[in-house]
Amino acid sequence: MIDPNFRARLLTGEPLLGVFVNVESPTIAEVLAVAGMDFLMIDGEHSPIGPAEAVEMIRAAETRRIPVLSRVGENTQQVMAKYLDAGVLGIMTPLVSTREDARRAVDSVKYPPLGKRGLAGVRANDFETPPDYVAKANAATIVVAQIETRTGVERADEIIATEGVDVVFLGPSDLSVALGVPGETKHPTVLDTIASLTEKIVAAGKAAGTIARTPDDVGYWRERGVQVFLTSTSALLLGSAREYLKGARAAAQTP
Repeated sequence: MIDPNFRARLLTGEPLLGVFVNVESPTIAEVLAVAGMDFLMIDGEHSPIGPAEAVEMIRAAETRRIPVLSRVGENTQQVMAKYLDAGVLGIMTPLVSTREDARRAVDSVKYPPLGKRGLAGVRANDFETPPDYVAKANAATIVVAQIETRTGVERADEIIATEGVDVVFLGPSDLSVALGVPGETKHPTVLDTIASLTEKIVAAGKAAGTIARTPDDVGYWRERGVQVFLTSTSALLLGSAREYLKGARAAAQTP
């Protein structure tokens, strides 16, 4: 769905709340859209979701007119193209550690002259290649580079400066591993690293993103300049189920 509105909202600095959809279900995608999420991020890295499942989830989300992006686990043009051609508005590339990694992602998302994406009549352009499609797609599509390795932290300046990267997303889970405190996503070293990188991202005129599983997390990172927030479907489901059971079991004991 070539919709310029998401980029417009991104450029205004508006905080955007999204969710990694890591459950392969069109209905889940539609429910999250109905709930009012600003965007969905289909997780093609840490889930079994491939392009065939993704396209049905995209269709479901489009009925509710919600932007859909996808995290793709392999930074190659042919893999990313399948999700883009299915209709996602942008791609998040994990494990971006160098300028070359970032540039490769941009090349895969953007058509020439901005990149190297191949053109065909696919679902994303209503199975045609009208003359104005390439320009519209290049203007609307989003590139998200995810920094989550020690090398990525050390070479963050060159990643942030890469032309065509719109959002730099800081992954606390893998950063905790890279920084020697695996699983401690709120360790001071992890928090300080994300905060210092966010300053650089914002100073470069780009959007910073990270994981925020609770409203308190959103508030904490918003105060530090983060604009794009993600949680996950499984985290929302697990948290809600546990909260319900806690209250329901207590209520069930009441005479």
